[in-house]
Amino acid sequence: MQPILEPWPWYVTGPLIALIMYILIYFGKTFGMSSNLSTFCAIAGAGKKVEFFRFNWRDKKWSLVTVLGAVIGGFIAHFLLSNPTNIEINPETMKSLNEYGFANAGKTLLPSEIYGWNAVFSIKGILILTIGGLLVGFGTRYAGGCTSGHAITGLSSLQMPSLISVIGFFIGGLIMVHIIFPLIF
Repeated sequence: MQPILEPWPWYVTGPLIALIMYILIYFGKTFGMSSNLSTFCAIAGAGKKVEFFRFNWRDKKWSLVTVLGAVIGGFIAHFLLSNPTNIEINPETMKSLNEYGFANAGKTLLPSEIYGWNAVFSIKGILILTIGGLLVGFGTRYAGGCTSGHAITGLSSLQMPSLISVIGFFIGGLIMVHIIFPLIF
């Protein structure tokens, strides 16, 4: 299916994100995906076993719309707004990715060597998902939120812990790409 729309430019989407943040801050709400996971756990009854999940999830049900929006938005972005054009990648990066075994570097946004079903259901894929999931879960709990919560809500409300967290996310990303990623692939 060919895309019927072009992605919105930054000068439209940036102010829209800012507007949404002003509205959320005005009403005393926050934005982040990890808090939605704790709400799902509370709905499923995790509060019977773990104190952290003992809260009235109905007070946070408005934020579950975020999850629905992410799913619908992802569908729209993939099937209606995606352009099947090559992605411009630095030639040195392309060479490195080819050496790691990524055959279609620059041709797809998500390489099948990581995100394809064969990769996900391999022993290596299951280990990466399990260890990565545990690290992300620990990190979001330890940092008091996820990347979207700190980078969007925290920074827009000028919270110093969010600035420190976002700097840590970037440092962690650099360590992942330059040290850990070459060891995995």
